[in-house]
Amino acid sequence: MKKQALFPGIRKPESGRSTGSGLARLLPIFCIVLLLAGCGYGTADMAERTEETVSQGEDVTKRTEWEIVIPDDNYRNYYEIFVSSFYDSDGDGTGDLNGVAQKLDYIQDMGFTGIWLMPVMPSPTYHKYDVTDYCAVDERYGTTEDFRRLAEDCRERNIRLIIDMPINHTSSEHPWFQAACEYLAGLAAGEEITGETCPYAEYYHFSREQENENYYPVTGTEWYYEGVFWSGMPDLNLKNEAVRGELEKAASFWIELGAEGFRMDAVMHYEENDTAFNTEVLRWLYDYCLQQNPDFYMVSEVWAGEKTIADYYGSGTPSLFNFDLADAEGKLIKAARGKYSAESLADAMLLYQEDFSAQNSGWIDAPFLTNHDMGRTANALISDENDVKMAGGLLLTMGGSPFVYYGEEIGMRSKGTKDENKRLSMYWSDTDEMGQTLDPPGADEGIGSAFGSVEEQLLDETSILNYYRRALRLRNENPEIARGTAEKVEALCNEQQAVILKTWEDSSIAIVYNISDEEAEIDLKEGGLEEREIRGNLTLNGEEIVRMQDVLCMPGQSVCILK
Repeated sequence: MKKQALFPGIRKPESGRSTGSGLARLLPIFCIVLLLAGCGYGTADMAERTEETVSQGEDVTKRTEWEIVIPDDNYRNYYEIFVSSFYDSDGDGTGDLNGVAQKLDYIQDMGFTGIWLMPVMPSPTYHKYDVTDYCAVDERYGTTEDFRRLAEDCRERNIRLIIDMPINHTSSEHPWFQAACEYLAGLAAGEEITGETCPYAEYYHFSREQENENYYPVTGTEWYYEGVFWSGMPDLNLKNEAVRGELEKAASFWIELGAEGFRMDAVMHYEENDTAFNTEVLRWLYDYCLQQNPDFYMVSEVWAGEKTIADYYGSGTPSLFNFDLADAEGKLIKAARGKYSAESLADAMLLYQEDFSAQNSGWIDAPFLTNHDMGRTANALISDENDVKMAGGLLLTMGGSPFVYYGEEIGMRSKGTKDENKRLSMYWSDTDEMGQTLDPPGADEGIGSAFGSVEEQLLDETSILNYYRRALRLRNENPEIARGTAEKVEALCNEQQAVILKTWEDSSIAIVYNISDEEAEIDLKEGGLEEREIRGNLTLNGEEIVRMQDVLCMPGQSVCILK
């Protein structure tokens, strides 16, 4: 990597962005002199200061003195994959499980240590959230043996494989629902449902009245059924013990095949507005899965604010997606574009720690920028490459287990609100169509990518992809980032800069953020950090972060680890 000047040029800040602290305005010449004197400790790729002297022309990306040791626990860097749009192993245009297996080298090289597969069970729709068989693999994705081999390959690489488990509803084409509707069609007018005659009639929410807009008529009968999402997804009655027995069989089936965790879909809708019941459902299934695998992991979708998420940690399950941070108006993307202060983000980290741990001392946060239901990060940031990188850097220095939606690492785009446009084919290459999938049916054409394919970005050391690689490596080299207890360094937190201490076991690091577009100088002595040295850092395009005496000189939109 070619070393670049710390101050290669100054971008004008966007409206409302600070150009740095008062100290930043007093010391720029001082730091430039220090840099020219060759006193820098590291580059954007260097994760650890060694005892030997680093010569100015040395390519530090070749250094291999450090070793990454990933603890065998449930703190992971997860990569969310929509299988159909990921990689096609057999040339039929649909991504498949063998395609995921063929890309494990890529996933591992990026630094991901976990994979979340969106639903892989048989389904009549392209997205597969409406299941017709809980104990099978959709034939378009492969076979159960393909899944078993993928799970074994992941385990050999210390990659945790988790799958989507949509238990709020089935498909209207599920045999259970079909049998129930056939039974209802045979009932006489006014005759009540009896589970002894047809147990499947008690698997769903049937009523003679259309109780609300989420109830749909059962054709040819006087009955209605609940389907909160749409008529093709009738809601299961999770109070029914026979239903729970069926789902326990399904859980055992997937755990035996090698799944090491479940992503729980639509948790708030098990029973509408009934947190106590919904958390009980999570606890029941999690306890059952722990009996099969003591290291089993569960992460759940509670699309709500911070206080509601905290309530759901009362289930005792390890992780809930942190929607407070996510999407275009979430704290991470707003901070990356300069619309949310660094100090406020630090305060949010402490709030999560306090509120979530109060409900579950073993909580593992699940931060993310976007997912299959949301517009892409690049859209929210108007394809500003620097802001896209900064958002990724903020995410990958958060505590817990971050989730990255496939294609975020290359800045893929979406369009509008149509779901199909959020689940487009992974952009692997400009020159080679091998493995390329078709977009989902109904997706708009010409959405494209603002930043190029995986193939192209791998060759560009300053690409978004290689920024994500550096961020993930930095995370893997510093387990305190994920696992540490956070403490705010009040003296060094303001609108554009923030410092968080992370302590795990007997080790402590400081994470220093400069979210401003401009250079900043951090007075380490003021924050009591003068004894710490640079462990690693993230900058946009290879700029250096320099520490001399008690001053840390940081380029715009950068992150530094001190230890």
